[in-house]
Amino acid sequence: MEEVSAFINAARLYIRMKMTEEAAATQVAWVLSYVQGGVAEAWKDNLLDELAKGESEVETAEQLFTKIRDDFGETSEEERKIEQLRTIEQGGRTCDKYVQEFKKVARGSGYEGRPLIEEFKRGLNSSIRRKLVEVEEPLTTIGEWQERAVRLDRNQRQSRAEERVLGRNAVRPGRNAQPRVGGSYRGRGGQITWRTGGGYRGGAGGNMFNRGGAQGGLWRDLNAMDVDRGRGGDRMCYVCGK
Repeated sequence: MEEVSAFINAARLYIRMKMTEEAAATQVAWVLSYVQGGVAEAWKDNLLDELAKGESEVETAEQLFTKIRDDFGETSEEERKIEQLRTIEQGGRTCDKYVQEFKKVARGSGYEGRPLIEEFKRGLNSSIRRKLVEVEEPLTTIGEWQERAVRLDRNQRQSRAEERVLGRNAVRPGRNAQPRVGGSYRGRGGQITWRTGGGYRGGAGGNMFNRGGAQGGLWRDLNAMDVDRGRGGDRMCYVCGK
């Protein structure tokens, strides 16, 4: 109905501005030239045939507008609403927006009761539809379905938003993370392994470093050669021989 009214208003305005001195038959022919496509095209062809045979009562543009409104008004609008109702879906929209759009399309479609509920259910996102179908007390009215769907959609979106925030704030070991009692982590040089009581194995060279002394002290490489290991008594300098 809205499209029909818009077409009639635009055509009437143009005739008043540009075609007031044109003959009535010319005005009618001009309006018909813009009636195109689908059922409207066939309707126009039938009307032109009737006009040619003198079988139509349409003589002026206003009479043509009345006929267009009668033939394409309520029935055409209802069919359009039904088609929209059968294809509308929530998609990426919030359930609030889906409900408002559904109400607008459903108004004037002739759907009510259970058929209207089924179309609403079909258009919901599957995650929301499944949870509403599984409730202990079945929802019996379109109002209940819409109210519960909006509430559930809001809760789901709020939950996902909180999960994202918590995920960003979670503590993760960085490249400078320090070991505690035992285990491993991956640092800049590769896999690092340590043992309780001291000791790290580096991932790049694979060397093991042990802690020296009860108080911590220095670290030394166990794989390095100790030339003095096993020698007793005084030690000799290899430079001066003393």
